[in-house]
Amino acid sequence: MHEKWAHRADLAEAAINERHATRLWGLPRTNLAVVSWPPTTKESLFAHWHYWWQAHYLDCLVDAASRRATQSRQQRINRTMKSIRIRNLGKLTKNRYYDDKAWLALALARADKLKKVNATKTLAALEFDIIAGIDGLTGVLPWRTGETFYNTPTNGPAAIMMARTGRLDQATHIVDWIFDTLLNEHGLIADGLRMRMHGPEVVKDIHPYCQGVTLGACLEIALKLRERAGFSHTEEIKDLADAERADEAMPYITHIRSLVDAIARHLANPDGVIDWDTGDGDGGLFKGILVRYLADVAVRLPADSPANKTTRRRAARLVLGSAESVWNHRLEVDGLPVFATDWTQSARLPHNFGLTASSLPERVGVVRITERDLSVQLSGWMLIEAAARVSADEQKTRDTLSGETKRGG
Repeated sequence: MHEKWAHRADLAEAAINERHATRLWGLPRTNLAVVSWPPTTKESLFAHWHYWWQAHYLDCLVDAASRRATQSRQQRINRTMKSIRIRNLGKLTKNRYYDDKAWLALALARADKLKKVNATKTLAALEFDIIAGIDGLTGVLPWRTGETFYNTPTNGPAAIMMARTGRLDQATHIVDWIFDTLLNEHGLIADGLRMRMHGPEVVKDIHPYCQGVTLGACLEIALKLRERAGFSHTEEIKDLADAERADEAMPYITHIRSLVDAIARHLANPDGVIDWDTGDGDGGLFKGILVRYLADVAVRLPADSPANKTTRRRAARLVLGSAESVWNHRLEVDGLPVFATDWTQSARLPHNFGLTASSLPERVGVVRITERDLSVQLSGWMLIEAAARVSADEQKTRDTLSGETKRGG
């Protein structure tokens, strides 16, 4: 099963790189992903800057290289990091949006762990800039500079970054704020909190990626707290003394269990397929981000209790069920997949609307094909990579159990 998903992930990677990847402004040794396929002339020239889409493109490139490192993958990652810096027309900190910068910090940190890839200097400056943006009154990050809107899509990835870099107190403060402020009656995380003249007002919209980044932050915090208590990520808690030492991590593990359950009940269909409508544009990325962190839970949540094992299985089912559905509903063009924006419906053939964004079909109200968007296709690729990761972990578990059975026999 793992080989099947690894092969499919290779095809998803090839589809994005074949259709979207190109040199930036024709410059040698550069690489960025064009935001639509087929693209308009303005899109091909990267006239509008999609900072956070490129961050997720980089993250997907890292997924593929982490699964199987090759020289060409390492080269593409280095060229993509270089091109993001060039197209940003200045330092990567030159951006008003803290969510954009947090996404890129996460991708750069993962890339930095690969062989023959070095993002350390750039990454340190970006992380410092994000930390410096924390609001003194709330202790969390605003959506952008000068803004009084504090949202999950900004603070979730920032908390993941903080936990991974040892800033545990800041990470826990942010996650505690999210659950104290934005948890709704269904157990899902709302979008954010806006400060109004009459007082704070919760923006109650539910988005899949809000659930994903909250899961990711809780998991990173729980694992760090277990480490601090002297436990490895795989070590089981065997007695009351162990449980007391690991007690600090339990609220975050409990959050993970509850949130995965809420996602399964409210964001997925009975077959375990994430079927929340996210549309195109930025929304095209939302489900992919969710499954990235569901896969993290399925693979990394300590399997040291029946409740945790159930949560791991539930998260794995959501990933694999969604991936199977998306793959079965794909469209193939030249042997490579086009993924649907709706993971329960067949993909539609993308087409161009002309050389400008205001072509005749758009002006007369023709519905645009959402499958054109890089964001939608990246979500599909993220999902297939997540399935490859989960299936590899399941195969490893089966092999371990088989080996133990043979030794015992």
